[in-house]
Amino acid sequence: MRRVVIKLGSSVVADPEGTPRMDVLASLCDQLAALHRAGDEVIVVTSGAIARGMRVMNLPQRPSSTGALQAASAVGQGKLYRIYDELLREREITSAQVLLTFFDMSARTHYLNARQTLTTLLEWRVLPVINENDTTATDEISFGDNDFLAAQVAVLVAADELILMTDIDGLYTADPRLHPDAHIVAEVSDFDALDDLEIGHTTSPLGSGGMRSKVVAAEMATAAGIPTVICNGVRAQALAAVLAGEREGTHFAAREARYSSFKLWLKYAKPSRGTLVIDAGAVRAVRDGSASLLPVGIVNVLGQFDAGDAVDIAEPPESPDSDRQHGRTLAKGICSYSAEELRSVLGLKSEAVRNVLPRASDEAVHRDYLVVD
Repeated sequence: MRRVVIKLGSSVVADPEGTPRMDVLASLCDQLAALHRAGDEVIVVTSGAIARGMRVMNLPQRPSSTGALQAASAVGQGKLYRIYDELLREREITSAQVLLTFFDMSARTHYLNARQTLTTLLEWRVLPVINENDTTATDEISFGDNDFLAAQVAVLVAADELILMTDIDGLYTADPRLHPDAHIVAEVSDFDALDDLEIGHTTSPLGSGGMRSKVVAAEMATAAGIPTVICNGVRAQALAAVLAGEREGTHFAAREARYSSFKLWLKYAKPSRGTLVIDAGAVRAVRDGSASLLPVGIVNVLGQFDAGDAVDIAEPPESPDSDRQHGRTLAKGICSYSAEELRSVLGLKSEAVRNVLPRASDEAVHRDYLVVD
């Protein structure tokens, strides 16, 4: 038995006009049913709620405002899930709709609840169909057509494989729609080797991701030891070929697990809202990874952010005369203070901090909420 997370992008779910690709979805559900009957556990992460809502409301193009995106998702989400439910029911598979946000992946209680729910559904032989809850998400909508969410779900349930399905054959050396001489990259074992490739953010008219978000999702999943494939979900039997271990799309080899699922989310998915510049002693403590970052070790606070936001943690500038405000970024973490609060106590020891902010945490960034680059 294996546990597989399969993500379907907006361009797989709907055509450029927003009409559901019923033939494609029916074929994919045939393949999902075969996998399910073989005893494997399957989770589908789907995009397309906004695309479905756009079609229903006759919107000429994908909205740009958060409110309109949320409204389109609200219109489309139930209608999209009904398609999956009916197709799977015809194949004698019970499905369940699960709506998640990145907050559900990051808050510990929500994380455990989500894992327990998905585990129970799989034990019941129910196929979860997951989408991001776009109607309540804010900046998360821009995180990339559910690619990050799929990677997080794969990490959450300790999947054996993550398959990201889009409308092109895999990762190319450049965008094949702009560069006819581009060729597909069949295997990736070193993400640093991708630096020379033109991996862009080009998307479909309905989606928000692009190839870069898929590569980052693959990096996230493989860092948790989960092999990942990017392939063409529109092409018949592509999914069956991937599941059979055949050469299809771009394969990303699993790497030795280094981070917890929370820290993978923090490292790759949560945007930084500011930067904390720290002194030499704090640099050593952060690099070691065993200590929290205290206000006494912070020499400058850049940007505006609230308590609970992610911040980068950086070395001081190489030279006092440098035009740069900070040096190399060392880490990323969840800050316990707002920028304004932290500016009022930076450089102070814990007792002095409590005199200024009596209810403040001793740690500016707790080590449990800090990930080193």
